[in-house]
Amino acid sequence: QVQLVESGGGLVQAGGSRRLSCVASGIFFSRYATGWYRQAPGKQRELVADFTGGSSPNYAESVKGRFTISRDNAKNTVYLQMNGLKPEDTAVYYCSVRPYGLPSSSGSWGQGTQVTVSS
Repeated sequence: QVQLVESGGGLVQAGGSRRLSCVASGIFFSRYATGWYRQAPGKQRELVADFTGGSSPNYAESVKGRFTISRDNAKNTVYLQMNGLKPEDTAVYYCSVRPYGLPSSSGSWGQGTQVTVSS
């Protein structure tokens, strides 16, 4: 049974930084694609960044150059370093894992962590 636990959310001023962590259990972590998504009030959940097995991670255009996704397979953990935060980054952030090659709709999800950016 997959379990994902996110942490690191909170209140931050515009221009500040935050690092989110997501610890996975119940899976062979290195065989899974990992990603971060977010959902703002009244909006659909959207991809922020993910590793899908290619040489480089994928990023949403809105976060390129500001956010960095990384993973530590030894710790079963995926991170999202967020720099230069903007009020429009305010959302609940979710991590997701799925076996490589399967679509995102087949992923397992964490409970989410709230990030609020004040102007």
